Amino acid sequence: MADIPLSLYIHFPWCVKKCPYCDFNSHALRGEIPEVGYVDALLRDLDFELQEPETRPLVSIFMGGGTPSLFSGAAIARVLDGVSRRLAFAPDIEITLEANPGTADAENFAGYRAAGVNRLSIGVQSLNATHLKSLGRIHGPDEARRAVALARNAGIDNVNLDLMFALPQQTHAEAEDDVRGLLALAPEHVSYYHLTLEPNTEFHARPPPLPDSDSAYAMLEAGQAQLAAAGYAQYEVSAYSKPGRSSRHNRNYWQFGDYLGIGAGAHGKRTRDGRITRRARQKHPKTYLDTAGAVGSFQENRVVAVAELPFEYSMNALRLNEGFSWADFEARTGLSSSALAKPLQRAADLGLVETDRAWVRPTPLGRSHLNRLLELFLP
Repeated sequence: MADIPLSLYIHFPWCVKKCPYCDFNSHALRGEIPEVGYVDALLRDLDFELQEPETRPLVSIFMGGGTPSLFSGAAIARVLDGVSRRLAFAPDIEITLEANPGTADAENFAGYRAAGVNRLSIGVQSLNATHLKSLGRIHGPDEARRAVALARNAGIDNVNLDLMFALPQQTHAEAEDDVRGLLALAPEHVSYYHLTLEPNTEFHARPPPLPDSDSAYAMLEAGQAQLAAAGYAQYEVSAYSKPGRSSRHNRNYWQFGDYLGIGAGAHGKRTRDGRITRRARQKHPKTYLDTAGAVGSFQENRVVAVAELPFEYSMNALRLNEGFSWADFEARTGLSSSALAKPLQRAADLGLVETDRAWVRPTPLGRSHLNRLLELFLP
């Protein structure tokens, strides 16, 4: 277990409003955020988790949402100070906070940097005012550009920008313009996503007019070419970075590392005594506030069955362009590599993966048909 890295995910569940495409655990804000009470709950939650002591240092912390940037710099400082009193930090720890480009949120950036945040992930999504409105976003293109400038002025030199394509009534030229505009902001990392209609969202219930699949794929290819020409290497299905700037936190997920999860709806994975346990907290903010730090805070608490491990591992590791090593699979799951033999052979026969004595990696075809590839590993 000492070789399995440990991260921490902290969930902040409130947003100013719920976007029509969002299926994350986010709740429209009504009234004031209970900053003090929620931070208290987070630290009680972490204390409860650490009843099983943890000696590994944190390699990364990710504060996601919802909209963590609705919280003040002082609140984020109190969270990170509380975490540092309970867990060791790796010397080069990556500490990311997701942020809304809106003006009020961006004013907090200097406070976040002073609190210890060294990476911002800003939800730009588009630089086209019409498309931002169709997505239900509350910021405009100028606010997105200003947010990046404020991040730089605050001393944050590691910035991810989220961008989506195949938006309602988006043309190919507009998609290319969005990528071009994003690259002008010179982020270290880009998350480039296809807009999908997720269940239990407004867009799923009332679908907007979207580009057809051929048009969406053409947008993806054009965007990838733009990113590559600008020096961004794709290392995961939707992740592109400058050299040395891939997301350490997300890499730990995809490499089947361990992570603690605190906050409303947060998920965690922990390897102890040869068993992998998955936990999820109560999703509703009020229920979480009432139960944090007690057994009742768990919505899920289970040991992953051995039969599920090949799929659980593969659904993460095969998202990476580089794939995974046989040795890593065995170390992270405790299983023999023979547990993957049959599904990998089927995948190889279909041209979805390539393997050698040390490594397994998805082919370009496998990356383009990831769901088909992962289905082969279902127990």
